[in-house]
Amino acid sequence: MDSAACTQKRGAFPSRHTAPSSLPGCVQLTAWHPQCARSQGCGEWGADGPAAPPDADKRIKVAKPVVEMDGDEMTRIIWTFIKEKLILPNVDVQLKYFDLGLPHRDQTGDQVTIDSALATQKYSVAVKCATITPDEARVEEFKLKKMWKSPNGTIRNILGGTVFREPIICKNIPRLVPGWTKPITIGRHAHGDQYKATDFVVNKSGTFKMVFTPKDGSAAKEWEVYNFPGGGIGMGMYNTDESISGFAHSCFQYAIQKKWPLYMSTKNTILKAYDGRFKDIFQEIFDKHYKTEFDKLKIWYEHRLIDDMVAQVLKSAGGFVWACKNYDGDVQSDILAQGFGSLGLMTSVLVCPDGKTIEAEAAHGTVTRHYREHQKGRPTSTNPIASIFAWTRGLEHRGKLDSNPDLMKFAQTLEKVCVETVESGTMTKDLAGCIHGLANVKLNEHFVNTTDFLDAIKNNLDKALGKK
Repeated sequence: MDSAACTQKRGAFPSRHTAPSSLPGCVQLTAWHPQCARSQGCGEWGADGPAAPPDADKRIKVAKPVVEMDGDEMTRIIWTFIKEKLILPNVDVQLKYFDLGLPHRDQTGDQVTIDSALATQKYSVAVKCATITPDEARVEEFKLKKMWKSPNGTIRNILGGTVFREPIICKNIPRLVPGWTKPITIGRHAHGDQYKATDFVVNKSGTFKMVFTPKDGSAAKEWEVYNFPGGGIGMGMYNTDESISGFAHSCFQYAIQKKWPLYMSTKNTILKAYDGRFKDIFQEIFDKHYKTEFDKLKIWYEHRLIDDMVAQVLKSAGGFVWACKNYDGDVQSDILAQGFGSLGLMTSVLVCPDGKTIEAEAAHGTVTRHYREHQKGRPTSTNPIASIFAWTRGLEHRGKLDSNPDLMKFAQTLEKVCVETVESGTMTKDLAGCIHGLANVKLNEHFVNTTDFLDAIKNNLDKALGKK
């Protein structure tokens, strides 16, 4: 049964930025098998559902809920397997479920995305499946009411904070950039810029202007952007001092935690006011709050032009934090992931300014090409590791907040099992291709299909937990 079947229609909350005391429409999944909750129309595991598994009382108890955001296409299918076979048989956790699949986002006018972010504010921990950001082709494919904005962008603009992306390193996966002997973490600013921009198309000549109207009643300021001689495109975007400052603090604190130097990249030579503001705020905060601590640790902070930084990263050995603006972080994190071996081996965690609220997700997309094969009934070899790490990073943080060492250990064990399974020679096609070349790999000789790989993870996890 589709998980959308148990999702009630959401109503708008009074405020976009204040978590409500109750969350109408989110689904509480505490059952070992989620179809129990679905069949009961959003019920909880109890007398009306199927019997608990024999070892249900041995599951790790989690005191507070975790927000679950479901997604689209191939990752949605894998997400369900991870939850039903790896997580819920071992962890007794209440899941506040939100269906962020594109059909349900369209059905709710994207309110479900806003609700999921507000729930994350309330419960402090969320795990998210990859989702579709629609373009013109997707609008036609799904017969959407409109071209909805990126759900990740919507969530990040409500929560604020910084997305930290770091590679998952497996010893037997060769790096496209062999000089990267240490991890590189990208801190991506998770607010504004292109992801909250207003863009448009014009089909005739005319003048494009920007106007700022102060709330204090003083005179408005106007900028003429361009005189169009004919058709063209335009865009207006923004950021705030508050958000940039929160981004800076998160990055400096993360660098101190890692004991790594921090680099911040912009194009302030071209965007003198816009990118220059990022540069100035970072420098002011570093000098006032962090320089002494950095000096003690013998690490440093530097601003670099983005083009210079890209060149330096390729020549480096790694071992640093790279602070990127929103779009730069989106692009460069994928380059980083591929350079370390695979887009399927990249963690992604949104860390909010309060220091306790996080949202963990897979850093890759919905794997549409594999989903098309799946729809035809053909087996795929899709890498689930980043989606598994979304669950583990979220559960580990829940464990930290709740002082639950058993939950933290489970998350760490599952991560270790994933890496060791790959290092033992059982892997998906993308990883086998890194070793042997995609043209040379053969099924069941160099790689296994999606189901077999997930089964191997489950078997190895059961062994690690003493179940076998």
